[in-house]
Amino acid sequence: MRNLLLALLLCLGGCAESLPDVTELTIADIQAGFDSGELTAEQLVRVYADRIERIDRSGPSLNSIIEINPDALGAARTLDTERRESGARGPLHGIPVLLKANIDTGDRMRTSAGSLALAEHVPPDDAALVARLREAGAVILGKANLSEWANFRSEYSSSGWSSVGGQTHNAYDPTRNPCGSSSGSAVAVAANLAMLAVGTETNGSVVCPSGINGIVGIKPTLGVVSQDGIIPIAHSQDTAGPMARTVRDAALLLEALAGADFTSGLDSSELHGRRIGIIRNYYGAGHPGVDLIYDAAIDVLRQAGAEVVDDIEIETPGMNSASYTVLLFEFKADLNQYLQQSNAPVSSLEEVIRFNEENRETVMPIFGQDILLAAQATGTLEDSEYLEALDKSKSLAKSAIDSALQAHDLDALIAPTNSPAWPTDHVNGDSYHVGSSSLAAISGYPNVTVPAGFVGGLPVGLSFMGAHGRDRDVIEIAHGFEQAARGRRAPGY
Repeated sequence: MRNLLLALLLCLGGCAESLPDVTELTIADIQAGFDSGELTAEQLVRVYADRIERIDRSGPSLNSIIEINPDALGAARTLDTERRESGARGPLHGIPVLLKANIDTGDRMRTSAGSLALAEHVPPDDAALVARLREAGAVILGKANLSEWANFRSEYSSSGWSSVGGQTHNAYDPTRNPCGSSSGSAVAVAANLAMLAVGTETNGSVVCPSGINGIVGIKPTLGVVSQDGIIPIAHSQDTAGPMARTVRDAALLLEALAGADFTSGLDSSELHGRRIGIIRNYYGAGHPGVDLIYDAAIDVLRQAGAEVVDDIEIETPGMNSASYTVLLFEFKADLNQYLQQSNAPVSSLEEVIRFNEENRETVMPIFGQDILLAAQATGTLEDSEYLEALDKSKSLAKSAIDSALQAHDLDALIAPTNSPAWPTDHVNGDSYHVGSSSLAAISGYPNVTVPAGFVGGLPVGLSFMGAHGRDRDVIEIAHGFEQAARGRRAPGY
């Protein structure tokens, strides 16, 4: 642990040049500093607040944070006192955590989903996962920007843009896109503006921004983390998930979110004897730079003792279109229910659409709300169109993963998480070139992305997918790869 005490004491008044370097520190590093008395939670909050000011709001101006929690310092002081008097609650005691701005907090912060329609929305209480974090001793540092409505507003959106927060920029090249929708969460962790962040995923919104910003993201099995208090897209696919710079730190955060053990096997986790299936027909297969990283990652797995089963073909005709129908129906039903129960300024999707039209110049300066309109036009969750689409999408996704795992006696499937980040384009919208999130997202099965390499200085992640409820196994395999590959490299500012 670096000697932080003197530097921190010197800069409590705000002398930025004397602040210590906390980049790339892990939870274990920070806890060692707490235990030795070299560091306090209050000092750590000040360090991250300073980095946010210097890197997020000026300097490269990444624009990943919507607001800093005005109660963060007070909470940190209280936790420092508690540590001195009765000891730490656990590994997250005093650790600052950022939340995606669609997660409720019953404090002085807003929960907007990036929408001006909810810009002043203060929920009545914490989301269930936030209550768990507070119980674990975490400091809620602030709210991260996101793609507005979790990237479910328009087919022509720019990921990372919201009418509340503006455009978030990629941590490695601010001219490029951070992917969505947990863009601010990923960029903040990648840029060392916080150690940990919580994102949410419906289809790719944890793993894509994590992969494209060079960090670890875990999309757990559906239901492992409570959906309570999260502005929804679709209950049949939505889940919160941890984002961190290492698999171990992400797993520790998941333990707090879920109240279950995901780390006890990491000390002895290895790849020897693990059977890994290589998906070759993922979306965008054939990107030359990604192919080189994928092949190198497969070699790493082999050299670490894994048994590789190559050329796994996954066929799911009609799965994505059926899933999209499900999302449209569930978004309308789930959002209406959330708005009516949360004291929001608007009470229905219809009112959101009307607000957007009435405030078109500020809400829709670069793209519209075609997805919201399509969702509003759907019927109820009793409609046969919805029920048939739900059954089709779920059965195709689950059977594809289950069949591949069982037929080849596999422990996990892998595929590239993302292509290198594309230039942000407010005229044409996003340009996805590579992706593999849909199988795990639609089935509700676990997916962990780990940094695997770089193309032109831009990160590419590798996704590990497994069977329903086998989150711990997938995390252990991902950890084994991480330790062998060492693919994480911090951005330079």
